[in-house]
Amino acid sequence: MSDSQLVLFLLPSILSLVLIFILMQRKQARYNLPPGNMGWPFLGETIGYLKPYTAISVGEFMENHIARYGKIYRSNLFGEPTIVSADAGLNRFILQNEGRLFECSYPRSIGGILGKWSMLVQVGDMHRDMRIISLNFLSHARLRTHLLKEVEKHTLLVLGSWKENSVFSAQDEAKKFTFNLMAKNIMSLDPGKPETEQLKKEYVTFMKGVVSAPLNFPGTPYRKALKSRSTILKFIEEKMKERIVRMEEGVENLEEDDLLGWVLKHSNLSTEQILDLILSLLFAGHETSSVAIALAIYFLEGCPSAIQQLQEEHTEIARAKKQSGEVELNWDDYKKMEFTQCVINETLRLGNVVRFLHRKALKDVRYRGYDIPCGWKVLPVIAAVHLDSTLFDQPQHFNPWRWQNSSNTRGSSSNNYASMTPSSNHFLPFGGGPRLCAGSELAKLEMAVFIHHLVLNYRWELAENDQAFAFPFVDFPKGLPIIVKRHSTHYP
Repeated sequence: MSDSQLVLFLLPSILSLVLIFILMQRKQARYNLPPGNMGWPFLGETIGYLKPYTAISVGEFMENHIARYGKIYRSNLFGEPTIVSADAGLNRFILQNEGRLFECSYPRSIGGILGKWSMLVQVGDMHRDMRIISLNFLSHARLRTHLLKEVEKHTLLVLGSWKENSVFSAQDEAKKFTFNLMAKNIMSLDPGKPETEQLKKEYVTFMKGVVSAPLNFPGTPYRKALKSRSTILKFIEEKMKERIVRMEEGVENLEEDDLLGWVLKHSNLSTEQILDLILSLLFAGHETSSVAIALAIYFLEGCPSAIQQLQEEHTEIARAKKQSGEVELNWDDYKKMEFTQCVINETLRLGNVVRFLHRKALKDVRYRGYDIPCGWKVLPVIAAVHLDSTLFDQPQHFNPWRWQNSSNTRGSSSNNYASMTPSSNHFLPFGGGPRLCAGSELAKLEMAVFIHHLVLNYRWELAENDQAFAFPFVDFPKGLPIIVKRHSTHYP
């Protein structure tokens, strides 16, 4: 083919691309878009946005863009035109207008691996119905009467297995704790049993694919995860069939007071919907809580004064229980863990387990003079607000005392822990609005009970240097290796 023929052959395609580009430019010209850079065709700026960075920062990409364009800017991410928000006001506006001006819009790869009925990707009435199921199962009454005991039992099971002066991964131990807890309360699976361990093995492979690039080729983590997903769903479905047969026969097992039984009795969900719901809750309840516990272990190791105050608080709780002849923690004990809640808040603020959310504009929206066109993706970056120096004093410093009232701040002027009391309007570790995390109270309960028994029984130090990185999911590259020693002085 000659050069002239080749040009004639390609001319229609070239003209079409030019026309599309002109139409897009004209459409954008109608809007007063935030400043920014759309990056490369198709890829946009996605590679730079997802480049790993330390978890206690927003990363070089975000820092440069905020410095250049401000806290609200436009980009092209995940293959779509996007408004990125590091602005506290816009983030709250987006979350509070869920279902009216914005809706959840995760990349297709997330839905492909978690399932089309996953609560994470569902919107509208179906998300509301699944959320109600989750909230009923994680109700305040159930937290007090049932889940608190379960959390403590599984905490002691993990901590009791720790051998003194041995090196182990704190991240893996935290994951063991949260997985066993969720497996027990979702499907009544006992820790250590062969079927539980096999499910855990498949789940580890599944998780590696969830947080990997969505490349569905042989040998990739994503392809392996899809295979593990299929295996996990078959396992859950078998459990469903067994449970349905027992229910039809009138055989009630009081030990099976779990989510699976609750859904089968109290919902009209299809089999496929139940499978995706259980898988998504296992994912949400296990992964985020385990990362938060690992972060708390990491931050506390570098803050001896916080450990000392925790020991004082939890020793007092343990001493009172001993005097009353009680053994298990109760809800009143949990409510006494006031400084522990400060540690939990600070861990979630500084570590940012959930760093940003995926939303889409349902109609043209104007905010502070900027236009957000209908159909554009919107990314409220929660981490950027939590690490904003105009909202939090010394934001990259681990300071649990910032969460106490200024009048009660312990030694605030003498030990450099002085800080503004943070506003709840700026602190959104569990999201907000109608999609506020259904398991937020359970997550805080898990962290508090784990910290209670940890500081009463052990002191620990890092076996080698490690730190949390955002990939953008938060992870410790070395697994957070620690060495533990039992306290020479018994508490209480």
